[in-house]
Amino acid sequence: MPRVSFNEDLCKGCGLCISVCPRKILAFSKGKLNKKGYPSVECTDQQKCAGCAMCAVMCPDVVIKVEK
Repeated sequence: MPRVSFNEDLCKGCGLCISVCPRKILAFSKGKLNKKGYPSVECTDQQKCAGCAMCAVMCPDVVIKVEK
């Protein structure tokens, strides 16, 4: 089963990954900021992840890892 993970401390909260996810399973963590003060992103349902890696390709800071 595919799994998506984020290096939360390097994420700058741009939201590009959220906008390109075809399954709409990425969202900003509610009330959680990283060390730099940006909202972090999380996968809301790992079971629905298709492993397409569109989020990782779109990320300008290369903080997303998709394992298949």
